[in-house]
Amino acid sequence: MEIPNYGKLEFKAVLFDLNGTLGESGRMGEEVRHLLERLADRYTVVVLSADTFGTLEEELKGLPVRIERVSSGVEKAEIARGYAPYAAVGNGNNDVAMLEGAELAFCVIGREGATVEALLASDIVVTDVKDAIAMLLDERKLMATLRG
Repeated sequence: MEIPNYGKLEFKAVLFDLNGTLGESGRMGEEVRHLLERLADRYTVVVLSADTFGTLEEELKGLPVRIERVSSGVEKAEIARGYAPYAAVGNGNNDVAMLEGAELAFCVIGREGATVEALLASDIVVTDVKDAIAMLLDERKLMATLRG
């Protein structure tokens, strides 16, 4: 997509963090699950997580998403490069390198907060992951936010 006075955005995958981004305490809501299904119709959807709460497989069961278990932000960034060009959605220190390498990066400042480093590595900041997904599903919302 071409964003006036911003530039062209091209990505084939959308990468997400789980904890603090897609869900709270390792749990996602039904609306988020539904939005991920819709997003997977357009992009390869990947969830990269250290699985702090041990809920990764259970929460994503039945969804058309890829799961990548990681142990560090460095590993997350290495895996992310294999999906380039990509958009990324995260909130924590272990998401920073993934966000920095993204064609388009979202920081989610939700109930579990976000780090300053993740915020500074992002192009767009939202308070709910549903808003980030909605922007990815409707290019006009991205255009309204990013155009110069």
